[in-house]
Amino acid sequence: MSIRLAINPLTWTNDDMPELGAETPLETCLAEAKQAGFAGVELGNKFPRDAATLGPILARHGLALASGWYGSRLLERDVDAEMSAAEPHLALLQAMGCGACVFAEVSRAIHGERTTPLSHRPVLSDADWAVLAPRMTEMAQRMSSRGLRLAYHHHMGTVVQSEAEIDRLMAETGPEVGLLLDTGHLAYAGGDPLRAARRHVGRVAHVHCKDVRAATMAAALRQDLPFLAAVLEGVFTVPGDGAVDFATVFGVLAEGGYAGWLVVEAEQDPAKAHPLTYARLGHDHAAALAARAFTR
Repeated sequence: MSIRLAINPLTWTNDDMPELGAETPLETCLAEAKQAGFAGVELGNKFPRDAATLGPILARHGLALASGWYGSRLLERDVDAEMSAAEPHLALLQAMGCGACVFAEVSRAIHGERTTPLSHRPVLSDADWAVLAPRMTEMAQRMSSRGLRLAYHHHMGTVVQSEAEIDRLMAETGPEVGLLLDTGHLAYAGGDPLRAARRHVGRVAHVHCKDVRAATMAAALRQDLPFLAAVLEGVFTVPGDGAVDFATVFGVLAEGGYAGWLVVEAEQDPAKAHPLTYARLGHDHAAALAARAFTR
């Protein structure tokens, strides 16, 4: 698979705060994603979840399905139970020809809680890691047998948020567990997307190209805002509108042989950040940098 650009529908309509973009139909999201230049999209809350329905809709817009989020609870249930819970999602991704599953452990997570400060987010004990890592490795092995790579999404407000936690996850899981490198979440967590890309490029299975507004991020951290409150303040934006050095990150990914989707993702309030305008900005910036990095 060559490098292709996709966008997450969070630009138009928010999964965690459904009132944001509630009035925007799926057809608008897809039509504008194509208009902005994207080849694919990730799943969102307005997407039908069966391939027989979704496939023709995406085909009508000339879009592929890049992947979709799955929130696991491997700290709370064994792999058999998790595979059973994940089956409808995995079956959809498989039927739609996806190569990776966006996968995040959401046990104890606070990212969807609107009044809980980020400083209260869960932190794993050594005993927790001893449960989570082998279960995730087994989960990834089972998914691999179906042609899907587990792409682990580190995320603010969850048990794997910091750069050190990403490092530990990669160290304690088998090679079947891939990494979803999310530049915005890692920057917000105080990490370095470039350093993480260099360290784990061989495990990167999917990329979310999210930018951060540095001043807004600093204020959110200073005020210890809940994650969703920071989103409403505008902590995230599309590539080209923030502080992340995508040119250098893309260069590291290219040198490491990454071949997959680059997904523009920036959850913002669509009433403040006009979706098509930002979709175009994110596409054009990422496309120009990717063309230079991946065609050397």
